Amino acid sequence: MKYSTLEVKQEGLIAHVVLNRPDAMNSMIPEFWTELPAAIREIDDEGNARVIVISSTGKHFSAGMDLSVFLNMKEDFKGDPSRRAERMRRMVMLLQDSFTAIEQARMPVIGAVQGGAIGGAVDLLSACDMRYCTQDAFFTIKETQLGMTADVGTLQRLPKLIPIGIVKELAYTGRNFGAAEAQQLGFVNQVFDDQESMLDAVMKIAQQIAMNSPLAVSGTKTMINYAVEHTVAESLTYMATWQAGMFQMEDVFKAMEAQKTKTLPEYPPLHPAIKKMNS
Repeated sequence: MKYSTLEVKQEGLIAHVVLNRPDAMNSMIPEFWTELPAAIREIDDEGNARVIVISSTGKHFSAGMDLSVFLNMKEDFKGDPSRRAERMRRMVMLLQDSFTAIEQARMPVIGAVQGGAIGGAVDLLSACDMRYCTQDAFFTIKETQLGMTADVGTLQRLPKLIPIGIVKELAYTGRNFGAAEAQQLGFVNQVFDDQESMLDAVMKIAQQIAMNSPLAVSGTKTMINYAVEHTVAESLTYMATWQAGMFQMEDVFKAMEAQKTKTLPEYPPLHPAIKKMNS
């Protein structure tokens, strides 16, 4: 597909999604909210990539929601209040789905941040599996300062990544938190001097992931995400049920043989997604 807000590149087994509106600080215009989930789901559906990296161009990762989105939404605040509310609810759920696509992707998604990640950008990053940033990076839950409650994932996902008291402070105040604090809190895995060194390191991490069985990695992502939302007992039961169907010896034998011969294992890709029933 052709995108107006993104560039999508395939680098071996790694899909690289690049936010590509640097002159506008990669603000999230209306097209972005359909293009990002479309790009992620296309990569996921094809099943060829084993990792997705999301980075951006220019000085800042993203300034968050573009003003044009708010101006378009303003036009909806007319007419019958109940129908207006029902429409607003569906619109918010549509926006939420844009980042839920990241969480639902079968392969891990890595966020690579330089400069500011503001408002909606924090929602996006909270849905990623891991986050890395440059020393000049900063993050802001900006919505409170704009007179609204953050509504596309930050308040739901961030408390599962960092201490809830810190989440409340950041959300209530809307203050910036920089790279060092983000790493200390565990929001980012590692901080780098500049974007070039960050992307180089992130791609090496992605390559390490891609060397493993895509089925094993996908299952691991599914199990970790499930465990975050459920009890240990429930998660163990789900793991046993998952393993009963998913555990096969083909990839295990490939991994063991590769270790014995000190070679790189070659795993088949995941099957493409089924988009329609055969007639």
